[in-house]
Amino acid sequence: MEQVIVVGAGPVGLWLAAELRLGGVEVTVLEARGERDPHSKALTVHPRTLEVLALRGVVDRFLAEGRRIPNGHFGGLDERLDFAALDTPFPFTLALPQARTEELLEEHARAEGARVRRGHRVVGITQDVDGVTVRAEGPHGTYHLHAAYAVGCDGTRSTVREAAGIDFPGTDATTWGWLGDVVLDEPPHGHVLNASGPHGGLMVVPLPGGIHRVVGGGPEGNHTGRPGRLTLDELRAKVVRITGSDFGMRDPMWLSRFGNATRQASHYRAGRVLLAGDAAHMHFPTGGVGMNVGIQDATNLGWKLAATVRGSAPDGLLDSYHAERHPVGAELLLSTRAQTALMNSYTPETTALRTLLGRLIATVPAFSLELAGYLSALSVTYPASEGHPLTGRRAPDLALDGTVLFALLRPGRHVLLDLTGLEVLQSPCHRATLTERPAEWSDVRAALVRPDGHVAWASNEPDDEALDKQAREAVAGTPR
Repeated sequence: MEQVIVVGAGPVGLWLAAELRLGGVEVTVLEARGERDPHSKALTVHPRTLEVLALRGVVDRFLAEGRRIPNGHFGGLDERLDFAALDTPFPFTLALPQARTEELLEEHARAEGARVRRGHRVVGITQDVDGVTVRAEGPHGTYHLHAAYAVGCDGTRSTVREAAGIDFPGTDATTWGWLGDVVLDEPPHGHVLNASGPHGGLMVVPLPGGIHRVVGGGPEGNHTGRPGRLTLDELRAKVVRITGSDFGMRDPMWLSRFGNATRQASHYRAGRVLLAGDAAHMHFPTGGVGMNVGIQDATNLGWKLAATVRGSAPDGLLDSYHAERHPVGAELLLSTRAQTALMNSYTPETTALRTLLGRLIATVPAFSLELAGYLSALSVTYPASEGHPLTGRRAPDLALDGTVLFALLRPGRHVLLDLTGLEVLQSPCHRATLTERPAEWSDVRAALVRPDGHVAWASNEPDDEALDKQAREAVAGTPR
């Protein structure tokens, strides 16, 4: 009997598999495709995802290959969000094609001991109180696998979600965008080109290998019927109409369209079946956040599911996955819908709104920083009923006497920090003083940080005995 079956070997499924292995759980990944898709839907790796990769010590390979872009955009506005002000070691987005991201994540998952089977299509799942049975079609015919849990990371048309009977409410597409990965003989200068006007808007982003991605939309895309196949001539005409130039466009590697159908799973868990990534939420791909939110789903779920399989999870731990990540998915849909309105409406009123928002981004640093934290996912906070204000918030990469917090989190276990400088805590912990103390950590004497980098407990209790008691109670509630 398997412990966990992950369905889908995209970035989310591969990262989840590695996280489960880090938690000591056997995992098999089933992927319908025999070969990796060479076309990269996702391109952008956001700061929080880079932090997540750093939590496990694998970020350097991504940084070595990706192109750093020191800003981001909201709704395709010309005024870019400056990420330099973000409190992170990675104040930029990283442009890296999804195909290469998947290669790196698969290498990581296999190195951790995950089994990845390509060319194995899941066609059905049933479950009972003891486990799940997955029916799959592989190169040698149909077979069944039994496991304690199954996780659907199999995209917006998720077989797992449908088999589990999880509703996927939302709205169908009403507008369509387009993209082309092409050679540009006369590319625009700079990291990214943003251009917009009455005929639509677009972005031009350089990719490795001398390719540029041209992505955008226009008023002609505002309809419910699915448009036909995109051609190079059509793409060229759209780009010329918006910018006045085709930038020497030729030799398309990939031409595609995408719609704004927006849906979210009503539940991320149904018994022994769970969902993550696009299987749980679909949306217009503005901002390039979808893959990032999916990887962050997997980071939240991995340690919780591993602890549950090991039998060391406290009551309700696995249910907290839905409780914490479903609201994040809802915010994702809110953001992408708002940005879609900005990007795909070209009325005088929308133009005025774009102008106003752009002016705020350019002249009100606090507004720009708030949007940057929102898009980068650095501001994600999980609900906490009580305790220190840091509880539920992401912990920054604290400098701790010769090491950093992210390095301590690499084993995928909770980290208890004794920041008193007096060796007050009796539980196994990392004793250190903060060489640089962020303002929100100014009064913290001890903290417990979860494997996903969020604060489980923090305290400024001045009494040493009371502080030690609180710490022991917090540690007692964590998986062993």
